Amino acid sequence: MKYKFTGKLQELIDKARKGSPEDIDFIMSHLTDDPSFATTRFVDFALSLVDTPDGFGQIKHYLFNGSQIQRNYASLYLNRAGEWELVKEAFSRGLIDEIQAFAR
Repeated sequence: MKYKFTGKLQELIDKARKGSPEDIDFIMSHLTDDPSFATTRFVDFALSLVDTPDGFGQIKHYLFNGSQIQRNYASLYLNRAGEWELVKEAFSRGLIDEIQAFAR
C-alpha cells in the first residue's frame, strides 16, 4: 500500500523524488540553526528517498559546503549509501565530527 502524506512532509517527499539540485537545496533549506524535531525527521526521511545522480551530487556538495547541520545530514545520507570515502574525507577536513562520521 502506498501512503500519501500531506503538508510539509509530502512537499519534501515530492522534492526528494524529483531529486534535482534545486530540489535538494529546498530540502536542505529547512535545516536552519534551530529546526524543530519534526522538521529534522521530515528532512531525514525525504533525503533517504533521493536516488538521482544530480541529487546525490548536490548532497555531496552540502557535505563539503553546507552549514554544520546540513553537513551532518549529508554525512548521514552518504553513510547510509555506503560512500565512506567521501565521509572520511569530510571528517579529515574537520567538516564533521567523529559522531557524524560514524552515524547511520
